[in-house]
Amino acid sequence: MSLRTRLLILVIAAMLVPAILVGLRFVQNRASEIEAARASLSATANDISSDLDEKIQGTAQLHYGLARARDLDTRDKAACSAFLSAVREEYPRYTGILTINPDGSLFCDSLRTDRTLDLRDREYFKRALVAHGTVTLQPVFGRLTGTSVLQIAYPVRSETAELKFILLASFNLKKFADDHDKRLSNDNQILLVDRNGTILVAPEGKDWTEPPGTSMATSELFRFATSPNHESFREVTGRDGRTHVWSAARSPSVRDAGLYLMVGRAKDGLVAAANRRLYEDLAILAVASLLLLAGVWVLATMSIGRQVGRLAAMATKLGVGDLSARIAPPHPRGELGGLMTLLNGTAESLQHQRAAIDELNLKLTQSQKMEAMGQLTGGVAHDFNNLLTVILGNAEHLAEKLATHKELQKIAESIATAAERGSDLTRSLLAFARKQPLMPKHIDIGQKIVGMEQLLRRTLGEHIECEFRLDQELWQASVDPGQLASALLNLVLNARDAMPLGGKLTVEVQNTSLGESDVDVNGEARPGYYVMIAVTDTGTGMTAEVASRAFEPFFTTKEVGKGTGLGLSMVYGFAQQSGGSMQIRSEPGHGTAVKLFFPRVGAIQTTAAPSAGQPAAPTGSETILVVEDDDMVRRYVEGELKALGYRAIVTRNAAAALEILRGPDSIHLLFTDVVMPGGMFGTELAKQAARLRPQLNILLTSGDSEHPVEAIDGAGRDVRILNKPYRRHDLAAMLRSVLKAS
Repeated sequence: MSLRTRLLILVIAAMLVPAILVGLRFVQNRASEIEAARASLSATANDISSDLDEKIQGTAQLHYGLARARDLDTRDKAACSAFLSAVREEYPRYTGILTINPDGSLFCDSLRTDRTLDLRDREYFKRALVAHGTVTLQPVFGRLTGTSVLQIAYPVRSETAELKFILLASFNLKKFADDHDKRLSNDNQILLVDRNGTILVAPEGKDWTEPPGTSMATSELFRFATSPNHESFREVTGRDGRTHVWSAARSPSVRDAGLYLMVGRAKDGLVAAANRRLYEDLAILAVASLLLLAGVWVLATMSIGRQVGRLAAMATKLGVGDLSARIAPPHPRGELGGLMTLLNGTAESLQHQRAAIDELNLKLTQSQKMEAMGQLTGGVAHDFNNLLTVILGNAEHLAEKLATHKELQKIAESIATAAERGSDLTRSLLAFARKQPLMPKHIDIGQKIVGMEQLLRRTLGEHIECEFRLDQELWQASVDPGQLASALLNLVLNARDAMPLGGKLTVEVQNTSLGESDVDVNGEARPGYYVMIAVTDTGTGMTAEVASRAFEPFFTTKEVGKGTGLGLSMVYGFAQQSGGSMQIRSEPGHGTAVKLFFPRVGAIQTTAAPSAGQPAAPTGSETILVVEDDDMVRRYVEGELKALGYRAIVTRNAAAALEILRGPDSIHLLFTDVVMPGGMFGTELAKQAARLRPQLNILLTSGDSEHPVEAIDGAGRDVRILNKPYRRHDLAAMLRSVLKAS
């Protein structure tokens, strides 16, 4: 058993029993404390109610005595008020003592205010008019003082029972509650409410929000106070979310006076004493635990303290990011030694992972940059092809019309030549953007390179040594032969320019496989089986910064006029679009190695070249539906079709074309652009058009064709594509080829 396990068992065994005892004691104390606190609340409420009964009885006796005083049986208002003022000074529990005439008007009062009051609307006055020898009670807010008082009225009658005046004492309920509140604990609260639910005296605590004078007639607490079932306690949750326990006094005399007296306390305060004892017990238990742990620590310090310190120092360094930190040998035996070894191994693994993450972040940034540039260049090339289609077609048309004006004809031919050079530029951009039209075949790359050997040697020149290394039994690869030759020629030309004083170029072809750790220039891994072409030179090489930008379009380190910066970007796009990948390794002064990987295919297959169709007829008479969103291209195509003898129906989007196809017009061929606005591309239009008219011939055209060989119509037939820009001859030949193929 390990030391850690022994220490854990020792501490648990030592502290488990005391902890259980403390918990049991807390549960018992909590229940008893709650019960005792509730009983105390009820007793307090009844004691306060009893005291109020005594104060009412004492006031009644005071009234009996004052009723016989001659100083009150006078019409001298000043003398009467002076007498009552002297009496009130002896009894400060009253806010005022006064006499009321039988008509309800104020006669004299202890406050000597000389105010004129009409008290006929007071309930205590109405009852006193018919009472004989008894006091009447009513809790109200005094009109002279504004203080909550219990009005205690006594009718003073003559020997013939005729009402002489009513003697009134205003017992100060606020002072009465404050006096008792001082004698109670700070947690208890006193609440006085009249029979209408109006608050006469509100608790002083911050938990109570309703001020005196407001109504609580609809509250749960008032319903509890007025309930006839003599319920002893009720828990009420206030607006602040705290729960209080309330007890109501059940004195009949107080209730008959229309007064409800309640005493409350916060529920969490009921168990405050039990909680306090729990904290004391926990403190004692904690002290005992600390003493026990201190003893264990003292015993273990000599054996494990130093080693734990080494572990802590190592963990601190790791915590601040120092992954090169290690715990130097010697390591102790046992678990601590194993932990040190494990920690060293973890730090080493984290260090490798951090380096790998940094490298992946760099490659991800490069990949995102290349993808964004690809989208931009592809879009630019698409727009250029639309423009070049119009320029090239109109230039050709002008050249034909100016056959008798040789000088102007040469200008038109010069425009056509410039447009074709622009077309070459857009093809390079589309290659980088992986949107060039490809016609992949299953070929032996080794045989293709052997056939290009003489061309490549002549391209390099005699000052550069050239070596070809081809593996035996190379796999078949899926690749466009023409684009492969162009890519290889670009790589050889770049190698030649990097060796102006001579050097050696090696072209190597071999079967290989890539794993998850083999990433391309974009930082992406494409595991699988490939045929690799490696072009290695001994030239000037590139720095890491230049190599990271080598595949960007128009980036070049050559002098102005000696390079377009499209060679490597075209090769990169071609490899990516072919389903392969590309890697580059370069070092200044040590040359450059570029590797292309093309996916392996299964058994040798022979793919027939696309049929060129029958010789193109220069003219035709069929009806052709043209769908093109670019206005200039649409007008150009419409003019060319009419010049070739066709009947042309033109529209700018797929929705309008479908409406025409649903109509009665006889249409022989649908000629549509691939990329169009409105949510439906030409490929989808071709599928829906074939469903509407199964015999309809379809021809697509695009300056940005991402899937040229995969385009099919709704019947599953392949659809031919005419790539922009094109000449009139190309358009006429393709139209006749598609129309005759049906």
